[in-house]
Amino acid sequence: MERKVVLTQDGSSSLFVPQFNQCYHSIHGAIQESEHIFIHHGLNADILSDRQELHIFEMGFGTGLNALLTMLHQNDRKIYYTAVEKYPLEQAEIQSLNYVQQLSEYESVQDFFSLLHQAPFDKEVAVTPQFSILKLNTSLLDVSLSRNGYNLVYFDAFSPDMQPELWSEEVFLQLYQSMTNNSILLTYSTKGIVKRALRTAGFTIEKLPGPAGKREILRAKK
Repeated sequence: MERKVVLTQDGSSSLFVPQFNQCYHSIHGAIQESEHIFIHHGLNADILSDRQELHIFEMGFGTGLNALLTMLHQNDRKIYYTAVEKYPLEQAEIQSLNYVQQLSEYESVQDFFSLLHQAPFDKEVAVTPQFSILKLNTSLLDVSLSRNGYNLVYFDAFSPDMQPELWSEEVFLQLYQSMTNNSILLTYSTKGIVKRALRTAGFTIEKLPGPAGKREILRAKK
C-alpha cells in the first residue's frame, strides 16, 4: 500500500493513501482528533471510570497514535491492548512521524512510541508492567475474537465509502459479542449505514460533539 507522510493542521503527522484518497487521521489534526474521540470520549468515559483493568480492542493499529495516547493517559490502570493491522508501517514511515516531538511534555513518550512499534506482531508483549499489547497482522474480517472480553473498542477503519466491508452488520455483531456488558465502542463515522449496522448488532448509540472540523462522532454502548 502506497503511503505519503503529511502534516495535519495541529502540526502532527499522518499518512495519506492515494489508493483511497484518504488520510489515516483528520486533516484538521491527527493528535487532537484521536485525543477527542478515543481518549476523552472513550478511555476517560464515566462508564469506565471505576475499572482498574481495561481490555481494549483497536481496529487499525496504523501509526500507533491511539495506542500511544492510551499509554500516556492510562492513569495507573492496567491495560491489555489488542489491535489488528493488515498493512504494518515500514520503519522509514515510523521514523518520519513526529508524535514524540508533538507530545514531548509527556514523560517517556519516546520510549513508549519505540516499544509499541518494536513489539512483534502476533505475540503479546508487556511494554510496561501496566500495559500489554497484542498486534495482529491480519484483517478484522479474518480474525476470531473471544466473547465477552473487551471493555472498550476504538473503531478507526478507513471510511465506509472506501472499505464498506469493515462497517457491516456482521462485523459489528462480532465486536458486540466480543465486548463485556457496560462497554463502549467509539468511531468517527456518523453515516446512516453505520448507525443502522450498530443498532442491528445490538448497540445503543449516541451522538457526541466531534473534534475540530467534524460536527459529531458516535459512541455505541453494550
